[in-house]
Amino acid sequence: MKTSPRHRVEPEISEEMEVATMTKTNLKGDWINFFLLLLLYTMQGLPLGIASSISVLLQSKKNVTYKDQALYSISKWPFSLKLLWAPLVDALYVQKFGRRKSWLIPVQYLIGAILIYTASDIDNLLPETGKPDIMMLAYIFFMINFLAATQDIAVDGWALTMLKKNNVGYASTCNASGQTLGSLVGSMVLILFTSEEFCNKYLRSAPDVGGIVSVKNLLYSWGIIFILLTTLIGIFKKEKDNTFEEDDHEKIKVVQNYLLLWDILKLPSIRILAIILITSKIGYAATGNVSILKLIDAGVSKEDISIIDSVMSGVNFILPFIIGKYTSGPKPMSVYLKIVPIRLLLNVGFVMQIYYTPKLLTLDGVNTSIYYYPLLVCLLSIEQILSHTMFVAVLAFFSRISDPRFGCTYMTLLNTLANLGFMWTSTVALGMIDVLTFEECSLDSKNNCSTLELQDMCKAEKGDCIITVNGYYIEMLLCTIIGIIWYIAVRNTLKIFQTKKPSHWMVKLKKTVAGNVGGARILVPAGGSG
Repeated sequence: MKTSPRHRVEPEISEEMEVATMTKTNLKGDWINFFLLLLLYTMQGLPLGIASSISVLLQSKKNVTYKDQALYSISKWPFSLKLLWAPLVDALYVQKFGRRKSWLIPVQYLIGAILIYTASDIDNLLPETGKPDIMMLAYIFFMINFLAATQDIAVDGWALTMLKKNNVGYASTCNASGQTLGSLVGSMVLILFTSEEFCNKYLRSAPDVGGIVSVKNLLYSWGIIFILLTTLIGIFKKEKDNTFEEDDHEKIKVVQNYLLLWDILKLPSIRILAIILITSKIGYAATGNVSILKLIDAGVSKEDISIIDSVMSGVNFILPFIIGKYTSGPKPMSVYLKIVPIRLLLNVGFVMQIYYTPKLLTLDGVNTSIYYYPLLVCLLSIEQILSHTMFVAVLAFFSRISDPRFGCTYMTLLNTLANLGFMWTSTVALGMIDVLTFEECSLDSKNNCSTLELQDMCKAEKGDCIITVNGYYIEMLLCTIIGIIWYIAVRNTLKIFQTKKPSHWMVKLKKTVAGNVGGARILVPAGGSG
């Protein structure tokens, strides 16, 4: 078999595509696709919400340490590792079934099946009394999040072709709002509707034992719903695959796809952007990952936290639609950069709130909830709104710079870098709390209460473990200082990046035309930036 010689092809982008990505949006004729993307991202957010609620349930148990929380946080790592298998999702598919549906449908079926399996054993994994099986819970939710991350790869790639070119910025709106709604349902329902205290106080006319629904029944229900919705999508949504309709949309083999991934990473601007994304969450690591758990330790109930989180989630669901006209414009990172200093300043607010929480909640004869909880809701709401706005802005930026010829791989690379920046700081922030915290027994200063065994020994002697150095405050100080340095170092670079044309982010390719192998053409990465 003979093939024609390879020749260099400069990255090409049509004038229509170049103009469309920089012009105003108009969802007329795209509303059905918009709502379908919203549904898919909502289904993606559901297991994320369940995983988060498990973390809150664990923290409410006195026999779970921050080291246990750090171990469980590994279950969320698949979203930071999906780059490893993203090229497979982009390159392997059944054309007649659909490039994205080939992965989307089986993956969502598997998520539903694992939720049903988890329901059958949840009473042993998360018992009312006794030590939870942290390792098994981490393993199960790692698998669920692995599948959700795979679904995210497929949906991100599908969004670039499902929506019109000038509407592609709205993919970030669907992503942010859908994930928020799914997380809200997954976390709020699991915590509140299974809580005996909440149900007796708000949902029952007469007190009863347990919540109005069990964790087991919820997981069963969500598993079945997942399977039913996936079936409907598989039957009624026909995917229009653009792979063979345009010269620059050509089928890429798996090996070439990994080479393409490496080629994208070699783009000078991408390498700089990668460093920025991986370090972008350090400034808020303690605020975003430890503060809620510290509030629970300080005396705020998990039910109150869930109610507050539900209110904020409702705001966050609507927020992307409000800010969409700003983040879907040509300079979404301008919005991002304006928010960074405000979020760093909020670190001080969280330190003050958590420091005074035990004192405010234990005042004798004073109803502190009248002013304490509104202040807490205000603080958490501001933090969540700012965080979500930054999230939407970054996703909009990713959508604009991603090369649409292999959008699945490109978008996944960028999202993976952003998720990696969140996950490594999350695990480190949780793990370092116990390391930076020093306690001693009130009866014996030599007993540092550094383990559960030593804490139990101190309590057996009728003593109390007294915190001499609170690691949370040390961690907050370090994060804030690093965050300020990061902002000063990268702001000008991000301003410049968002002014670059789409062609700047495209990969140069070589094209091989195979003789008589079905007329298939294979793109081979050549290196360098466009």
